[in-house]
Amino acid sequence: MEFRLLGSVAVVTENGDFAPGPVKRCSLLAMLLLRPNTAVSVDQLTAALWEDEPPTHFKTVLQGHVSRLRALLADHGAREYGVELTTQGTAYELQMPESLVDAHRFEELVALSRVQRRPADTVRMLREALACWQGPALTGTVRSGPLEAAAGGLEDLRLASVEALAEAYGQLGEHGRAAAVLRTEAVAHPLRESLAAALMLALGRSGRQSDAINWYHRTRRLLADELGVDPGDALTEAYAVLLRAADPAPLPARTAAEPATGPVAGPAAGSATGTAAGAAAGAAGGSPAGPAAGPAEAAGTTAGPAAGAVEDATPSAAGPVDGHTPGPGTAAAAATPTPAADAAPQPAFPPGPPSGPLSGPASAPPYVPPPVPQPVPQSVPAAGHLVPPHADPPVPQLLPRPPRGFTGRDPELAALGRAVTATDAPVCLITGAAGVGKTAFALHWAHQHGAAFPDGRLFADLRGFSDTPAPDAGTVLREFLLALGVAPQRVPETTAARGALFRTLTDGRRLLVVLDNARSSEQVRPLLPGGDHCVTLVTSRDRLGGLIASDAARPLPLAHLPAADAEALLASVLGEDRIAAEPEAAARLAGLCDGLPLALRVTAARLAQRPQWTLGAMAHELADEHGRLALLDVEDTGVSAALHLTVQQLPEPAARMFRAIGLHTGSDLDRFAASALAGTTPAQAGADLDRLAAAHLLTESVPGRWTPHDLVRLYARHLAPQADPEGLRRLLDHYLFTGLAADAAAEPGSQPCYALPADARRPAATREFDDRAAALAWYAAERPALEGAVAAAAALGLHDRAWRLALVQWPLMLWRITDGWTPLLEAGLASAEHEGDLDAQSRTRALLGWILHEEGRDPEALVHLEAAPELAARAGDAISEAIACVNLAAVLDSTGDSARAGELMTRAVALADSTGHPATQVLALQHLAQYCLRTGAHEAALAHTLRATELVSPHAVVGRAQLRILRGEALAGLGRTAEAADEFRQATAASEAAGFTQGSERAARLLSLLAAKR
Repeated sequence: MEFRLLGSVAVVTENGDFAPGPVKRCSLLAMLLLRPNTAVSVDQLTAALWEDEPPTHFKTVLQGHVSRLRALLADHGAREYGVELTTQGTAYELQMPESLVDAHRFEELVALSRVQRRPADTVRMLREALACWQGPALTGTVRSGPLEAAAGGLEDLRLASVEALAEAYGQLGEHGRAAAVLRTEAVAHPLRESLAAALMLALGRSGRQSDAINWYHRTRRLLADELGVDPGDALTEAYAVLLRAADPAPLPARTAAEPATGPVAGPAAGSATGTAAGAAAGAAGGSPAGPAAGPAEAAGTTAGPAAGAVEDATPSAAGPVDGHTPGPGTAAAAATPTPAADAAPQPAFPPGPPSGPLSGPASAPPYVPPPVPQPVPQSVPAAGHLVPPHADPPVPQLLPRPPRGFTGRDPELAALGRAVTATDAPVCLITGAAGVGKTAFALHWAHQHGAAFPDGRLFADLRGFSDTPAPDAGTVLREFLLALGVAPQRVPETTAARGALFRTLTDGRRLLVVLDNARSSEQVRPLLPGGDHCVTLVTSRDRLGGLIASDAARPLPLAHLPAADAEALLASVLGEDRIAAEPEAAARLAGLCDGLPLALRVTAARLAQRPQWTLGAMAHELADEHGRLALLDVEDTGVSAALHLTVQQLPEPAARMFRAIGLHTGSDLDRFAASALAGTTPAQAGADLDRLAAAHLLTESVPGRWTPHDLVRLYARHLAPQADPEGLRRLLDHYLFTGLAADAAAEPGSQPCYALPADARRPAATREFDDRAAALAWYAAERPALEGAVAAAAALGLHDRAWRLALVQWPLMLWRITDGWTPLLEAGLASAEHEGDLDAQSRTRALLGWILHEEGRDPEALVHLEAAPELAARAGDAISEAIACVNLAAVLDSTGDSARAGELMTRAVALADSTGHPATQVLALQHLAQYCLRTGAHEAALAHTLRATELVSPHAVVGRAQLRILRGEALAGLGRTAEAADEFRQATAASEAAGFTQGSERAARLLSLLAAKR
C-alpha cells in the first residue's frame, strides 16, 4: 500500500489505485498525508475542507468522513503496512511509515540529490524524484487556502528540481538534453524567468543560438504584455552571454559509432549522448540558470584564454568523468586540435553551473535499452593490448541456468523492469528473507531480458551467507576481466587496478551484472560496472542500506508468496490434478509453509517422492509446530539450514536477541519487551531488533513493533534453549511493572489492581504513557503476548504472576467488554485459587462476573458475583468488597431484583467511604446514581452525582464526562431542561476531546431527545 499526492489523491494497492471517496474525503486524506505521524487538529481540517463557512454540524460531517476513511484503510489491510488513523484528543493522526507517501519520497530524493558529488549521480536522483509525479499535486481536493498552499509548495519544489536536473545535464556536457528538459516546463510556465534563462543558455550551448535569442524576445514580450515589467537580472544576463558568444554552433562530440561529417544540432545532440529513456524524460524535467558571465566568457574563442577559463567546470582532459568522454568546449578539445575542432570554432559559453539530479518516466515498459555510443577507453592501453588484435570483444554469458518451475512474482518483476529504466546505470537491490527466492527471481528476470544485454551477462556468487568463505573482490574481478576478454597476463595485480580496468571496459557497453548473495555494501561496491548503460542486480538477505545511500541502489524487497502463487508453485512440482483433487489441503499447506518458496519446494519434494500421501496427510503433519521445521528440511537443504546461515552471520548481540525472541509469549514485541528478554537496555534492544530486521528475520509491522514470520518464529523457539533461562521470568516481571503504569494512565486515580510480588525484579526501563489513549493502545498491541504470558507463568508454576497478568488488562476489558475475555479470566482465577489468595479471587470473580453478564450469561455471572463480596470480606479488603457489591448489584438490578440491588449499592457506598479512596467512592456513587435514575429518584441521583464530581480526579476525563451525562439526566427528570441541555453539550465536547466515542454519542442522543420534547 502506498499513497499518492503528486497527481490525483489516491491509495495505491497491489490491486490497483482508488480514490478514497468524494472530494472532501480526498481532502481529509491529503491533509493527514501532508503531515504524517503528526496530530492535525479539527480546526486545521475544517479550514482545509470548507473554502467558506463550514456547515452547522461540520464536526459530525468530519467524523463521518474519518470513520469511512478508517474503514476504507482497514478493508485494504492498512495495519499490515503500519498505517493507522488514530484520534488524538481534538485531532486526528495518520500513523504510518512516511516512505509510503510519494511526496515524502520525492522530497527525500531531492534532498539527497543536493549532496551528491558527481553530476551523473545528481541526475540519477532527480530523475527518480521527478518520476514520482503523475499530474498536478493534490488533484481532486477542495480548492481551499491550506491545500492550495501545500500544492503550490510542492509545485515550486518540482520546478526547482527540474532546473537542478538541467543544471546537472549541463555539467555533463549534455546541453541538448538540458534544453529538452527545460522546454516543456518553460512553455507551461512562460513567466518563470529562471526557467527561460536556463533554457536560453542550454540552447546556446547546444549550438542553437538563434532559438535561444528568439526565446529571450518571446519571454520579454510576455513579461511586458502580461505583467508590464522588463526582464529581470537572470534573463538579462543570459541574453548578454548569448550576445557575447562566438560564431556558429559547435559540432557534437563524435564517437566511433557516428559518421565523421555533418553537424548534429538541436534535440539530436541530447539523444546522442545519453539513453533514449533519458531523452524522453526531458519532457519532465529542467535546470536552474546560473549565468555568471566573466571576462573569460567574453573572450569568445575555444583555443585561447576562454578555454582555460572553463576548464575547472568541465570534465578533466585526463580521461572520462562519470562515464562520458570529453566533448566540445572541454579543455581536452581545446588542447588537442582535431579536424572537427578546426572546422568548427566553439562558442565560449560557460559550461553550466554545479551539479544537480534526474527524472525518468513515471512508469516503465519492459526493459528495452537504447542504442549506446561506443567510446574508446582512454584510461587503459588500446584494446589491442588487452584482447587479440582484430578480434571482436567477447560476449560473456556467466549466468547459471534459469530456475525451473518459477511461478508468480508478476508485480515484483514489473517493478524491477521499471527500476532498470528509471535511471542511468541502475543498481537494483533484491532483498528478502532466507528461502524467499531472491536468486531465482534475479535469474528468471535476467534470462527473460537477455536480448536487452547484447554485450553480455556476468554473474558472481558472493557467498555472503554460506558455510564456505566468501570470495574477495579481487578474485571476482579477475573472473569478470577474463570473461570480458582480457588476457590472463594482462590482468592487473591489485584489486584497485582490476576494478578500474573493469569499470573502463564496461563503460559504454550494455551489460548485465548479477551479484548474488551479498553480505554487505562493502562487498558489492568494488564490483559495480562503469558507464551509464550497465544494469546491476544485487541479491541479499540484508537491506544493505549503505548501498542505497552511497550508490542510489533501488531496493526491491521480496515478501513471502501470496496464497495463490504459493499454490501455483506446489502445482508446478506436483501437477495441477493433484492440487485440484485437494484444494483446501493445498491452501492449508501453502499457509503452513508461510508462503516461503523454499519451504514450499521442500514440501512438494516430499510429496513427489511419496505419491501415496495425500496433501491432507502432509498438512496434518506440518500442523504440529514441534515437528514442522524437521519436515521442511531435506538432506542439506531446507528452512532450518537457510536460517542457520543467516543467524551465524549476525553480530553476537543480535544473535543473542534472536535466541531470546524464541522465549517470547506473543507474535510481536517492542524494544522494552525485547530488552527484558535479552537482559539489556531498551536502546540496545532497539538496535538489535533493527539489525534483525535488516537481515529479514523480523519485520517492523508497525512503527516500534517487530514481528517474525511463522517459520522464523519456530526456528527462534528451536534456539530458545540456548537463550538466557531467566529471560522469560524477566519478561513476566516487565509486563507486571508496565501493566501498572498503563493502568495508572488509563484510569487515573484508580487503585492498582495488584501489589507486586515480593521477588519481582524491576526492568531496566519501564515504558511511560502520556495519556489514556497511549495506554489502551499498548494493551491492544500486547494482548496476545499478555495472554501467552499468563499461560507461560502458570506452566512455570509462577501462579502469583499468572493471576496478576490476567487482571492487568482490566481497562481494555471494560473498553472492549465483549471481546472474549472469559477464558483468560478463568485461567487467572485458577491461578489465584492455586495461590489461595482470597483478594485475588474476589477481584477476578467480580470482573469475570461482569463480563459474563455483558455476554448475556447472567446465571453464570451470578455464581461468581455472589461469591466475590464474601471473599473480599474474608481477605479484609474493603475496596475489593465495595467493587464486588457494585457489580453484583448492577446485575441483580438488570435481572429484576431491584430491592436487593439498592441495598448492595448503598452498602458499596458505605464501604467505599470507609476506605477514603476517592476512585472507589466515585465508582460506587456513580452506580448508585444510575440506580436512582432507573427508580425515578431524580433528586437523590443529582445529589450523588454532585458529590461524586467533588471527588473525581481532574485527570479522569472519561469519568467526569460520564458524571455530566448522569447529572444531565437527573436535571431533565426534575424539569430543569436548560441546565440538562448544558450538561449534555459539555459532556459531548469532553467525550470527543478524550476520544470517548460511546460517551459523545450517548450525550448527543440525550440532547436530541431533550430538544424534541421542548
